[in-house]
Amino acid sequence: MTADTNISLDTLIEGRRRGACYGYIAHIATERYNALVNTLVSERNARKQREIMDIFRRCNCDWTETLHVVLFRFLGGKHNRAASERLASIVTNHIIMRENSSLANIEALLFGASGLLDIYNADDYISHLKQEFSHLSLKYSITPMSHEEWQFSGMYYNNHPALRLAQIAACLHENKISVQSITSCATRRDEYDLFSGRATEYWMQQVLPYSNVHSIAPRIGSIKSDILGINLVAPLMYAYGSYTESQKLISRAIALLRNIPAEDNRYTRQWNRSITTAVESQALIQLSTEYCDRTRCHECPLAKLILYDDQR
Repeated sequence: MTADTNISLDTLIEGRRRGACYGYIAHIATERYNALVNTLVSERNARKQREIMDIFRRCNCDWTETLHVVLFRFLGGKHNRAASERLASIVTNHIIMRENSSLANIEALLFGASGLLDIYNADDYISHLKQEFSHLSLKYSITPMSHEEWQFSGMYYNNHPALRLAQIAACLHENKISVQSITSCATRRDEYDLFSGRATEYWMQQVLPYSNVHSIAPRIGSIKSDILGINLVAPLMYAYGSYTESQKLISRAIALLRNIPAEDNRYTRQWNRSITTAVESQALIQLSTEYCDRTRCHECPLAKLILYDDQR
């Protein structure tokens, strides 16, 4: 994109349309590239912090409930994010903690309130869960969702909402996920252990009644675990660290992103640069979604590097 004369804003915009910026990033020296990544990932962390703080205020400034909502939001994936977040608001963490000595009670709450009990034949266990939910819904004044709020088509079996609810029920029953465990997470191994609750054989059979049950995982896999690390663990740690003015937690959140492999998606693939960590992929996603897609070339930190090179 460089030329003998100064690059104008119009030239930058046209270059973006031709994909020239995607190639330019490959030639940036390591020191300047790292500075660019730091700038972009700081912006992205700040944006995610604002989103979490909005949820925090909706949760009456309760960090435990905030974690609960964010956990369900990202566990639902792109197909069932809204439904999962709504379920979290119906069956709060406070309710779960009062019943978490019994896995069956947690499953009754989650499957009953989600409406998903209605899609299964009433065998002995489903009948038991329905009976328990009938009692618990009166106890906690729960109005269940409709099963029609959930999407089942167009997704891998590993993302089936029933399997995800069974997995998270196991995690909650085992008290694996808390503000303390999130903020103590320092490595990818720590992140993976957070989500190690295993769905029971019963729910695995329900999700794939006509398929080889061994083709799905009873626990949240490494790819989904990394997604939760990037979108839940690190952002919540960063937001909590900012709220409590703990630079240690802020630094730990960024260090965790450096410990997680880079995401591979349409945003990261378009840039002509080899990336290895989630810090880099988050930076490039920020660049793509907040600058390129919005034609904000006049504000883009990469464009400033291009202009600087052209004017030297």
